[in-house]
Amino acid sequence: MATAIGASLQAIHLKRVTIRCGITEPTGEPAPMGQKTKYNDGLPERVFMGLFARKMNKFGGSKKKDHDKKFWEYDYESFVEVSKRVMQGRNRLQQQEVVREVLMSMLPPGAPEQFRKLFPPTKWAAEFNAALTVPFFHWLVGPSEVIEVEVNGVIQRSGVRIKKCRYLENSGCVGMCVNMCKIPTQDFFTNEFGLPLTMNPNFDDMSCEMIYGQAPPAFEDDIATKQPCLADICSMSNPSSPICPKLQA
Repeated sequence: MATAIGASLQAIHLKRVTIRCGITEPTGEPAPMGQKTKYNDGLPERVFMGLFARKMNKFGGSKKKDHDKKFWEYDYESFVEVSKRVMQGRNRLQQQEVVREVLMSMLPPGAPEQFRKLFPPTKWAAEFNAALTVPFFHWLVGPSEVIEVEVNGVIQRSGVRIKKCRYLENSGCVGMCVNMCKIPTQDFFTNEFGLPLTMNPNFDDMSCEMIYGQAPPAFEDDIATKQPCLADICSMSNPSSPICPKLQA
């Protein structure tokens, strides 16, 4: 394990890293707001999508056509569709608990304890996990890069800027972003792994900033939890509500 970590560090050097994530846009960058970015997912990406989707199907009620699907037969749209089914009939706390259970089911026994031993909440651990996020989660959130951030008065390269979040772009739902990505991911790293994490989605351009080493704010103090629906793109939106209804239930 230590050898693998050392080799990874040597390869990464904790310098600025950008992953394009199979984007097929002519510019190689995410599409402008109002347009959906085109991706060309390979087999590894589809396997990850299928693995997560099948785990979530347990809670979302899988459709008949999904029963015989292989991991690699899922695409991103079907992954998002499963997420929407999970939301139905659940309040925000129940949605977050589903994601936590799915994440825990993906780990071998004792993984959180081992993580805490390998990555105590230090500047090094925060920077290392930021560097790993870019290549390992590109299939989920799209292209990202490591950035400098200030944590408790210290400048460090433990931030990750997601250029245009694929999950938010495809779901168009503020509630899904907050309840099924932001909050459970923050809680998972902070409470299960012992490494604080804050995620700051920007609903104006669909970018997102992840800050490893920074404790997340309380739900009631988080500006992301007071966001209205993205009425123009969300099929479940309620334009008359000042806050996304999925954040209130």
